[in-house]
Amino acid sequence: DTGTTATAATTHIGPRSILPFSPDCPHVPKPQQDQTTMSGRASGQVKNRAPAPIQISAEQILREAAERQEQHQLDPITKVHDAEEYQSFLRDRRKNFEDNIRYRREHIGNWVKYAKFEEDNKEYERARSVFERALEVEHRSPELWLRYAEFEMRNEFVNRARNVLDR
Repeated sequence: DTGTTATAATTHIGPRSILPFSPDCPHVPKPQQDQTTMSGRASGQVKNRAPAPIQISAEQILREAAERQEQHQLDPITKVHDAEEYQSFLRDRRKNFEDNIRYRREHIGNWVKYAKFEEDNKEYERARSVFERALEVEHRSPELWLRYAEFEMRNEFVNRARNVLDR
């Protein structure tokens, strides 16, 4: 509050029009009165204006925040020794992907990661199946259509990529 009050003020309606109005006008918002707390002080007042005995810089705050962050945990590297163990690994990963999809069907990232996993394992028919299932859920997503076409082109299935883009 500046300590001055006006009995009449002006408002700008358009780029050049200035009209006088009364502060009692119902269309003009009233300035809010200071809210008092239970202690009787206004809520906007500072309790203690003295400087803190220990000053902390923004750099120190950022450094401490970086130190307290949890480190990103990478999946452990799995060493596969035979075909049966490899099939078990694939089955477990597929189950995890299916659980993620069941949990959040509309999240495109889960579908794309699943399809990428199948592509990395040279299971192209499975990857196509994942993309087709994703399109049943979210057929209006341009990102999903592009990822599907890119998958087909990346693996040199040009005619299939054309078919995807034509749809």
